[in-house]
Amino acid sequence: MPEAIIALGANLGQPVEALRSAVQALGRTDGIRVLGTSRFYTTSPVESSGPDYVNAAVLVETTLEPMALLRACQAIENAHGRVRPAGVVNAPRTLDLDVIAYEGTVSDDPVLTLPHPRMHERLFVLVPIADLLPDWRLPDGRTVGEAVRDVREAHPDQLIRPLGPENMA
Repeated sequence: MPEAIIALGANLGQPVEALRSAVQALGRTDGIRVLGTSRFYTTSPVESSGPDYVNAAVLVETTLEPMALLRACQAIENAHGRVRPAGVVNAPRTLDLDVIAYEGTVSDDPVLTLPHPRMHERLFVLVPIADLLPDWRLPDGRTVGEAVRDVREAHPDQLIRPLGPENMA
């Protein structure tokens, strides 16, 4: 079965509880098996304002095709009260699930671009992935650890810190 990486984030309501619940919902979804969950991190908003986010990453094994996996993630978001204001990009949210990579799949579909086109710019995506898959390589050939180092140097304003063990999945 193919593996996929899903990034999770929330900064409204109860973000830690939303991420815990989302991981459980992924595990209950037909065709998805959760293989691992990163630590939870608190992160400053990137390209937006609002409260800090809680972020994590999940590695799944799935029988779902990429678009079906995206729809399953969106159903979980909707069940957690996700609102998508028209014309507002990167708005604060109760829950966000992004399919970051899907084993062996490259897609330029405007609905689901794989691998995620901006993952290499965002510590809130890279650091949790590094927890799960420290040797994973980005499309440009760098390991996720090398990408973390490069983003830290280029964007010192992106703040990220692990939450305590009581705030894990």
